[in-house]
Amino acid sequence: MLTNTRSAFLYTVAVGICPHSIMKKAFLQLHLSVFLAGFTGVLGKLITMSEGLLVWYRLLITVIILYIVSRFRGTFKLLPLKNIIPIGLTGCVVMLHWLFFYGSIKYSNVSIGVVCFSLTSLFTAIFDPLINRRKFDTVELLLSLLTLCGILLIFHFDTQYRTGIILGIISSAFAALFTVFNKRLVAKYETHTITFYELASGFLALSLLLPAYLYFFPQPSFFPSLTDTAYLVILAWFCTVLMYQLSMEALKKISPFTVNLCFNLEPLYSILLAFVLFNEGKYLHNGFYVGLGLIGLSVVLQMVRVARQQKKGVTAGLHG
Repeated sequence: MLTNTRSAFLYTVAVGICPHSIMKKAFLQLHLSVFLAGFTGVLGKLITMSEGLLVWYRLLITVIILYIVSRFRGTFKLLPLKNIIPIGLTGCVVMLHWLFFYGSIKYSNVSIGVVCFSLTSLFTAIFDPLINRRKFDTVELLLSLLTLCGILLIFHFDTQYRTGIILGIISSAFAALFTVFNKRLVAKYETHTITFYELASGFLALSLLLPAYLYFFPQPSFFPSLTDTAYLVILAWFCTVLMYQLSMEALKKISPFTVNLCFNLEPLYSILLAFVLFNEGKYLHNGFYVGLGLIGLSVVLQMVRVARQQKKGVTAGLHG
């Protein structure tokens, strides 16, 4: 009898508490990564270099940091070429996402650039079912449309930033593809390994494109100033290495749609910082805040939905 009671207790802990605590940890990792991501837009504005050189240096510094850390920890792994290719292609996707993201900020401002990123959840709700051959989720599409309404409301009041908006929309599409492809990779490889090979591949690809970029978009100087160098190191260490590893750890337990929907909170952090540092609030209208409220509402509704699904799963496990 005692043995049966003990077994039942252990089963309850294993099935009920562990999944809950694991999901709680995953959401904590996810929201910390979103908080760190909120600084990327502000740093992109503070760094005076063009988007092409900014991303090139960000990748360079990040890859160096990842290599040194992995060597120091003894976690560096050489992968065969057939495994590197899909990881490398995913790295090229994130490189393109960064290029268009910082281009959006340079051609508009931090607030507009990061709000465009909120469309990532809509693209994910479309790309994920198409790529992974599953049924479209009606609720995901409805929540994404709520986000889209918020963004359209913002665009209606800020049409002077059309170029930045178009670049931001393209950026969000690449961000969605990156998350969907990464979901497959994190199930096979360790996150440090994935991050290194992805960003190293992105760096090599951008290095090949850089001569053409500099030809069409000449720059006064190829080398960053001391201030820009300091910002680039912060961007690489905290907003790239730490942020991506946290988000990929969360991606092991959370769906790509939920991850990208949570990243819709990134504009909130970036906008608050932009208001303080650049006084961008005076350039925005009431429609911007209403639109931002709709985006925030979509995130809250998805969090409630995921929490209910998790609770049902635990209850089913206890009663099974």
